[in-house]
Amino acid sequence: MSTVSEKATFATPVPGGLLDPSVWGSKVYTGGQWRSSASTLRVREPATGETLGVVGESQPTDLPAIVEHAQRVQAKWALKPAEERAALMRRAARVFEDARPALLDAIQRETGGVRGKAEVELGGSIDELYHAAALLIQPEGQILPSSNPERLSLARRVPVGVVGVIAPWNFPLLLAMRSVAPAIALGNAVILKPDPQTPIVGGAIIARAFEEAGLPAGLFNLINGGAAVGEALVEARGVRMITFTGSTAVGRRVGELAGKHIKRVALELGGKSPFIVLDDADLEAAAAAGAWGSFLHQGQICMASGRHIVLRKVADQYAEILARKARALPVGDPFREQVAIGPLINERQLARVDKIVQDAVAGGAQLLAGGTHKGPYYHPTVLHHVTPAMSAYELEIFGPVAPIVVAEDEEDAIRIANDTEYGLSGAVQTGSLERGLRVARQIRSGLVHINDQTIHDFAGIPFGGRGTSGNGSRFGSVSNLDEFTEWQWMTVGGKPTPYPF
Repeated sequence: MSTVSEKATFATPVPGGLLDPSVWGSKVYTGGQWRSSASTLRVREPATGETLGVVGESQPTDLPAIVEHAQRVQAKWALKPAEERAALMRRAARVFEDARPALLDAIQRETGGVRGKAEVELGGSIDELYHAAALLIQPEGQILPSSNPERLSLARRVPVGVVGVIAPWNFPLLLAMRSVAPAIALGNAVILKPDPQTPIVGGAIIARAFEEAGLPAGLFNLINGGAAVGEALVEARGVRMITFTGSTAVGRRVGELAGKHIKRVALELGGKSPFIVLDDADLEAAAAAGAWGSFLHQGQICMASGRHIVLRKVADQYAEILARKARALPVGDPFREQVAIGPLINERQLARVDKIVQDAVAGGAQLLAGGTHKGPYYHPTVLHHVTPAMSAYELEIFGPVAPIVVAEDEEDAIRIANDTEYGLSGAVQTGSLERGLRVARQIRSGLVHINDQTIHDFAGIPFGGRGTSGNGSRFGSVSNLDEFTEWQWMTVGGKPTPYPF
């Protein structure tokens, strides 16, 4: 927490634009207004430590009034025609499109990502808005069989009510928008709590975009803070659903609190995604995909390739190629240099990654590349001969580390792939489509890819994991209808039904 008032160091923003700190600086957005806060949070650039901006910090005691107002406006919003709600989503998408260059810079600087990552995040967020609008051309319900031919029996979808969204720091705009956009489009109100490390691109610009698009006041609310504010949101009376994207450890706590209050909860959590390389694979292509899967955005992605499971016959050759690719990746400030690997989000995460790597080396793993860091930058690392006794085998690392596990044969590779509590993504590299299908069908995960890597997400797919990677919820496509609406049974008769009483 901070009470500083430094000016934002983003490039000079357009007055009144999404990134203009005179609008959102030291404030939160609730009830359709930007409100000053007694305390603030300083937002820092991971690559340099410079201050990017200052946002208002919320307090747990703020929630009751926010929720009460959101409930009132949500009831009216749910009655609006579908096309009116869809049009607003499209207007918000155009607001983002018009501000694209400045937003790309902001995403890079606040998240520490390369330009391509920022482009994917912004483009995906815009897609979420357009897909949310498209949801409203879907049927609103079903005509059911009726036991009384004089009465019509309907199953209709109705909004949940007020939805709380808790979003992470790695893709803060996209992973907020994939809940916020469909929830509002389908008639709900939203209270968003971004991660305190990325509250500008993960919160303030979302509020500004909806404000510019003309969203009724109080339907979208932005609160900032840490665990205390997050728990208050989960437990707030009147918040009927929580969506959470983040670590499995915190997800357990969110699920516990939501369950205590009988709330719907959608959890998208961690992963340890297997990347299987069979002995008939094109090893150069496989290593390129494997490097992308482990090193993209410094490995700070839940779908990152967490273990490279390689058949013994080609394991050493694959490891050498992967290490060569890792050593060739330039590391540095992605906003100011042409690099492939940027900074880790904070010093605590860097220390955690390094400990996992050093423990693996001490336990007998072969360090083929990386294993060193300078400032906030951890060099792409390849660990060969990782075993179940090492934390690199089991833990989600969330850093640019590629652990290689040697499998004896195809059956052993499948066993190792499933030897984890997680079940988010997976991939198989092979020269045989039949073999790839056979292996892919046996991987216990919500997503699986043949002859590709583990990181894929689009607005039009049902995204989610199994095991401790999630609780069965799915974001995207028409699965958003299942997440953000509830079924209501309704019968309709032209005259009263007679009863003997």
